[in-house]
Amino acid sequence: MKKTLQIFIILSLSVIAIVLSVYAGDAEVVEGVKVRFPAALGFGSEPADSSPILSTACALKPLPKTKKPAKIPPAIRGEVPLSRFRQTSSAIVPPKADLLKTEPSYTPREVVALAHPTNFGRRFVQDFFGRPVGNEPIVVLHETVGSAQGTIGLFQTAHPNDDDQVSYHTVITEDGTIVYTVPPDKRAFGAGNSIFAGPIGDEAVKTNPVLPPSVNNFAYHISLVTPRDGRNNASRHSGYTRAQYQSLAWLVAKTGVPDSRITTHRLVDRSRQRQDPRSFDGQYFLRLLSFYPKTNDISTQCSIPVAIEE
Repeated sequence: MKKTLQIFIILSLSVIAIVLSVYAGDAEVVEGVKVRFPAALGFGSEPADSSPILSTACALKPLPKTKKPAKIPPAIRGEVPLSRFRQTSSAIVPPKADLLKTEPSYTPREVVALAHPTNFGRRFVQDFFGRPVGNEPIVVLHETVGSAQGTIGLFQTAHPNDDDQVSYHTVITEDGTIVYTVPPDKRAFGAGNSIFAGPIGDEAVKTNPVLPPSVNNFAYHISLVTPRDGRNNASRHSGYTRAQYQSLAWLVAKTGVPDSRITTHRLVDRSRQRQDPRSFDGQYFLRLLSFYPKTNDISTQCSIPVAIEE
């Protein structure tokens, strides 16, 4: 009887340990701070990128908002592979102009920290009025103003109200770590009320019946973590680290976006209230970018529409 009781206690403790490990999540050290990411729930579960929310499909067009409260989707549990955010270069053929370039040996650390589904959406092939949209992608540069941990935590928090929803596709920490938060073929909510003034004219797409048009439907948003002395409303700060600039150049080159379609939040913002990224050395960044061959490792192109809108 005593031996049976001992076996029962051991088995019970083992089950408790397994349950705790399933729900505890995985932690990565970002900027010297542990940031907890979701762990897989259950045993033998499918990878998180099999979730319909992470489908690469476009949506046809936005639907009018109803008075009925929208159902809040749960956070996606499980590991999302790096391949959901960028392809490997071995499968990519660079443009002819870049064939003779030798890519620098610099390789940044990469981490996945998926945003909550309320903070990103599908890209649309039609605007709210049913007009086809075919804008070429742009890259929009931002800064976080807050810490990496605070920014990622904000993105991973459910925001049912449209006005509160926010995200970037990637965040680059002060040590150069690239944190992927939204897949590139999805709309990140990085620049509301915005317009891109490009060579072919002003570009913006209306995807929400009550909010102004924006560049989000064709933008890839990248944000640099702000240094500690800039986490305020001052017009300038000490600037970004060399590792951040190197990772930024490495990342932007993989989008294949031409230099003429790389812009900043300050330049696309219609309210004229955004100044980010403050203290950004554009010439230094473009010089670093010129060393990398442009590829399509990171594609903002979504696949054939399978839905109107969730």
